[in-house]
Amino acid sequence: MIRQLVINPGSTTTKVSVFDNDKEIATATVEHNPDKLASFEKTSDQAPYRLEAIREFLKENDINEESLTGIVSRGGITKPIAAGTYVISPEMLKDLVEAKRADHPSNLGGIIADIVSKERNIPCFIVDPVSVDEITDVARVAGLPECSRHSMSHALNIRATSRKASEQLGIPFEKANFVTVHMGGGISVCPVSGGRILDANNANEGGPFSPERSGSLPLASLVELCYTGDYTEKDIKVLTTKKGGISAYLNTNDVREVLAMVDDGNETAKTVLDSMLIQIAAEIGAMATTIDGKIDGIVLTGSVAYAPYAREKIGKHTAHIVPIINMAGQMEMEALALGGLRVHQGKEQAKEY
Repeated sequence: MIRQLVINPGSTTTKVSVFDNDKEIATATVEHNPDKLASFEKTSDQAPYRLEAIREFLKENDINEESLTGIVSRGGITKPIAAGTYVISPEMLKDLVEAKRADHPSNLGGIIADIVSKERNIPCFIVDPVSVDEITDVARVAGLPECSRHSMSHALNIRATSRKASEQLGIPFEKANFVTVHMGGGISVCPVSGGRILDANNANEGGPFSPERSGSLPLASLVELCYTGDYTEKDIKVLTTKKGGISAYLNTNDVREVLAMVDDGNETAKTVLDSMLIQIAAEIGAMATTIDGKIDGIVLTGSVAYAPYAREKIGKHTAHIVPIINMAGQMEMEALALGGLRVHQGKEQAKEY
């Protein structure tokens, strides 16, 4: 039996699970004190503090650390890499600690896993980080040589739900074609073909706006905004990636609250929400063309997919393409565990960073 500790750090929480083979035997979302987190100079400095909370979780569930045979964590902002399960190497660890590409909480996953791995002398991995980059050369051309497009997506959940959809349809994952949409605080719309994410809107830079992100903006207006003198470069990045989209219009990033506004007859909320959903549908249509419209299903995942209103609105505008496959929520913990398990069982070779 393979017993794995699975770690998925967020901004103020850490999701933790323990899996025996493919069965989750314990799980929790550990809350962290925001003031305590803010006291650390760098995100990587939080690792010992978060690890202490993870160990408390293990004790509460009567799980002895010595029983663990492996650790798998959410991948951080690594260099662009192919999809798969990776050994946490010294080079990867250096990139995560130094936050060479972004100082993001996800970087902590590999850092914490490495600490426990060295203490217990057990293997540690990451699986399908957001920096998975297998998009085509054609997809990289943006319109200016100085502004190439880069892949950044919810790759872990995108690939996991696409894999599950292919199983439901009885099609080998390596032969299936989907447009898979992760809808959370950010939105990723990706054509998944032959097991690869061939394109991605990069939720931080374009595509539909989301509960927190502005998505694609009118270029001239954005340039003018940057030169008003009212914003620094950091301000603009925060505005477009954390305070944009629905949040900018309705002062909330919670789609459940927006749906309640719509139910109460708030026409502004309805217009904003419908606009986001129609933009998602339009992006689905655009991504379908990248695989010649030959897709087996449109997979909707993420927290927003729980809302029937959202699924129905998107489905209305995409019904002419192919039916929707609803996989609301996230499969991240399961996807991490299964990625590590495939390596432990010899079904997949762990990749080197």
